[in-house]
Amino acid sequence: MVICILFVASFLATLPFISSFPLWNSQSPFEPGFSYGSKPVRGVNLGGWLVLEDYRRVYVWSIPDHDLAFSKLTDHWNTWITEADFAAIAAAGLNHVRIPIGYWAFDISGGEPYVQGQLPYLENAIRWADTHNLKVIIDLHGAPGSQNGFDNSGQHMPFPQWQTSQTNIDRTNAVIQRIAYEFRYQSQVASAIAPLNEPAGFDGQQILDVTRQYWYDSYRNIRYPTGRRSNALVLLHDAFQPLSYWNDFMPREQYIGVAMDTHIYQMFTDQTVALDDAGHIQTACSTAGTLSDFNKNQMWTIVGEWTPAMTDCAKYLNGRGVGARYDGSIRPGATSYGTCVGKTGSGATFTSDYKDFLRRSWEAQVTTYEKASGWIQWTWKAEVADDWSYSAGLQYGWIPLDPTERKYPDICN
Repeated sequence: MVICILFVASFLATLPFISSFPLWNSQSPFEPGFSYGSKPVRGVNLGGWLVLEDYRRVYVWSIPDHDLAFSKLTDHWNTWITEADFAAIAAAGLNHVRIPIGYWAFDISGGEPYVQGQLPYLENAIRWADTHNLKVIIDLHGAPGSQNGFDNSGQHMPFPQWQTSQTNIDRTNAVIQRIAYEFRYQSQVASAIAPLNEPAGFDGQQILDVTRQYWYDSYRNIRYPTGRRSNALVLLHDAFQPLSYWNDFMPREQYIGVAMDTHIYQMFTDQTVALDDAGHIQTACSTAGTLSDFNKNQMWTIVGEWTPAMTDCAKYLNGRGVGARYDGSIRPGATSYGTCVGKTGSGATFTSDYKDFLRRSWEAQVTTYEKASGWIQWTWKAEVADDWSYSAGLQYGWIPLDPTERKYPDICN
């Protein structure tokens, strides 16, 4: 009997997975590790840890010696995030951490220039989260070929290549299958898996078509890692499309345990970075209706990346050696909307007025995002950009020690 069951599960896994595919209506209930949809997600990303940011990665990757690069990375992995950070995150009243990790932690082939060793730290993180009553979202942040061309996907390129190669897609599915299988008994702590961060849907129909099919495949891979339903939430990204694009994509009565991740930033276009303080607050508040409606009628909706910062002044935010839109240094002849002096760097240098704006920005966003299923701020720590750092916000006072505290309770009214 066991052999027959395994054969059937293996055979079904080879079939194309589309919305009409029978979803193995198991009688076992879906019992996630967190009350998604009824209790707000309040969390932080552990950015720059297992997937490096430009200021570290370029330095490490410029080292031609593998052993030296591994030593430098190991030092970073051991010190950038520790159990003390998990204790501090819990003490700040948060309930989730989102942990970006690249495919290269699981699969390197064809001479790819990556260094492995991240997986034991992910395992440590899940143990620490369990100790401190936190939930973990395992986020696959980079795929073979790059799903968006952004450097944090593991490769920087003008146009992503992930969607152009079936080998790339197959390798990505295999990584998700491995993650889902390895952590199948830990879903009460590792409560959600995000199968791919920010696929570049703005780059055309091909990547949207591939992403849609990959989401279907990921649902099967995450929810049924052994042929039996797991309790891991599947957290999809909106691929930079309006939430309405995903209406009726995975109906709740058929697809159980799915949520949508959307990322909201206000500094990566000239139109948004040009807004004044009041405009930024109004823009944040104006997303409430769309988020709430999609959360209620389609999928639980979590804002998985955002920041109280409203400029792109943080060093190398737009790429190593690239300037900012805000002060016009991003390219010759660009318009300047202000000076970056005092907008980033150490929170000790921020004026009281700027810290007050960061507090209002933070409150407007968390108040709005909790009208859906919650939020995960980017990021817990930042090396040279306290305006993006949750822990610095706690230290310097623009983020309250209790995330339910409101200094400006009517900010969106």
